[in-house]
Amino acid sequence: MTTQLMIYETAVPVTIGRHAKCFVEAGNTYAFTRKVNSVPLTAVEFPLAAAEYAIVFAGTPDNVWMPVVILGARPNENLYLGSEGEWQGKYIPAFVRRYPFVFSSSEDGKTFTLCVDEAFAGVNFQGRGKALFGDDGKPSAYTDNVLKFLQEYSVQFERTQAFCKKLRELDLLESMQAEFTLGSGDKTSLRGFMTVSRKRLKALSGDVLADLARTDELELIYLHLQSMQNFNVVKDRLTLIKGGKAEQTATAQADHDAEQESTSTAAVARPRRARAE
Repeated sequence: MTTQLMIYETAVPVTIGRHAKCFVEAGNTYAFTRKVNSVPLTAVEFPLAAAEYAIVFAGTPDNVWMPVVILGARPNENLYLGSEGEWQGKYIPAFVRRYPFVFSSSEDGKTFTLCVDEAFAGVNFQGRGKALFGDDGKPSAYTDNVLKFLQEYSVQFERTQAFCKKLRELDLLESMQAEFTLGSGDKTSLRGFMTVSRKRLKALSGDVLADLARTDELELIYLHLQSMQNFNVVKDRLTLIKGGKAEQTATAQADHDAEQESTSTAAVARPRRARAE
């Protein structure tokens, strides 16, 4: 499995020969996400996720672009995870909820195989939790439900990639960085992501905007832009663990030229000013 899978360590295909007596005890712990500061998000999740997380866009080495939710301000740190492994948010991204299962695809992308991460503490052969196979050797109802969930996730993943492709074709994305300053003067920066440029969005023709509205993609864009204020939530969570008092907001700057910097900063600063008035 590639490092792009992030939280998966030893994901192997689910087979009757290997997992006939295998059970999965899901539990309520999300400790497996402790060392990730972002996870992918599908477009259908935007309405719920935008209320709690900053949604940005990030690419992989093989040039696959996806929206991601920001979970931390520093590498290997999930600020939405409690000390006991509990998730400290109302909405849990589907990428997290599908664990310890994942699909692996063939090279042509036409065949998908159900895999399970055997490194997950809940995977066991002692009868705890839900069985992967029944006594008849067929996948259990639990496994069938997992397959349905992953199939739907794959469909939404493909739709989301198409959305990201359109954003790139319209040249709406610009590089950004978020800077967090604590009251002690300590600073940390988060780089390597992109956001929609409000200036470029406003410059689109009426026909293009109408098409984006017709496909509900314009709504997704505005949910993304509105979610940028949640960088303040990340800042607040960082403040709690640092034990200090942070400045009121995090700021965002474009990595490009000064014109982009001005436009990009407004995407975060605007909600801050409205809040302070």
